[in-house]
Amino acid sequence: MTEETQRQGERPVSPLRRRLLGYAAATALAGLLGLAGQNQIGSAQAAEEIVFGGSIPLTGVFAFAGEGVHAGIQDWVQIVNEGGGIEGRMLRYEPEDTAYKVDASVAAFKRITSQFQPNLYYGDSTAFSKTINPELERNGRMIMAGASFATELNDPDLFPLQFMAGPDYTEMFGILLRHVADTQPGARVAFVYSDTEFGRDPIEPGRERAEALGLEVVETIVTPPGSVDVSTEVLKLRRARPDYAIFHGYVQAPIPEFISQARQMGMETRFMGTFWSMDHTVVMGMGEVADGFMGVMPYRYYYDEAADAPMLERIREMRPEYQSTAYMQGFLTAMLMTEAVERTLAAGQDLTGPNLKAALNSIEDFDTGGIVGVPISLPGNSIPVGRIYQADTAAQKMVPVSDWIRLDQTGG
Repeated sequence: MTEETQRQGERPVSPLRRRLLGYAAATALAGLLGLAGQNQIGSAQAAEEIVFGGSIPLTGVFAFAGEGVHAGIQDWVQIVNEGGGIEGRMLRYEPEDTAYKVDASVAAFKRITSQFQPNLYYGDSTAFSKTINPELERNGRMIMAGASFATELNDPDLFPLQFMAGPDYTEMFGILLRHVADTQPGARVAFVYSDTEFGRDPIEPGRERAEALGLEVVETIVTPPGSVDVSTEVLKLRRARPDYAIFHGYVQAPIPEFISQARQMGMETRFMGTFWSMDHTVVMGMGEVADGFMGVMPYRYYYDEAADAPMLERIREMRPEYQSTAYMQGFLTAMLMTEAVERTLAAGQDLTGPNLKAALNSIEDFDTGGIVGVPISLPGNSIPVGRIYQADTAAQKMVPVSDWIRLDQTGG
């Protein structure tokens, strides 16, 4: 544990955080609800609920993530409500399945906002976040985050009421490249990405960051979406002889195929990925070729053991089975949103989008209860913090191989 992490527990916390960080206290409160629940629920219903809406992909191609996000938001809402809500006001979570389709997401947003007037909203994709942004600003009642870490959204001028609970894709590359530069100065790196908006996002800024760190980008390889045969691309990689290759724009395939063929050719390249290819289930699903695969993760994994992580203990108590990294993203997103609500109400201000975003941006050196291993700040639209984890297939775990890397302190 670093000195910075040790100091985390000594920082002052808001009243809401003070009530919630102790998972044992939360458990005790849950028990008390059985004795005094009627009085508490009756008084809470007398106050106006704070509505958290969501366009959530519970079916379709992104359901594996949507289910985790949904569970994470549900659990944080439950914890807050068991703790008495926010200023006596209960949270109400109103999600709708979108099947990861933009038109369905927009329709869900319109239905939920007209019926419930939410102050908080979760969106399911980059396309939805961009499409709904003008309506979000016209509405003026809420802030929004979602599944996207698109660099384009990390612009407070263009997306003033949105944020992401982690680093954007360019910042993820920055964290990976910082680790490479620290581990092997002057290393040769290659980028492998899908020919999609998602895949192309961090490539050019990633090249600039690599050069600034003294690394040599020896190859960039683009693959068609859903490609199966990557033998030609692997040959390009072999000729370039990179020390590290970073995949982006994929969940799993064709990463295992790349690694398998590269190893058959005797390549010693170390392979890395970004958030959506780093869930435990995704990586371990690659089989033996995943051993040693590394990537950036903004949160601790469900099974991480740490003395400063009471929220992980609480999550494991609520859900004894493994919860995905998407769950952690949903959980932390909801935590940060409710912190913004608490700060806005404590200041005597109305729950408007601009007030909530200003409160969100006032978050500095914030203790997440161990979801992130260092205090976090959110001065803009992202949190440029992450850690490098590596697959240990024998142990069937992702294990940390770096300390927490903060680009706001170390540079990109």
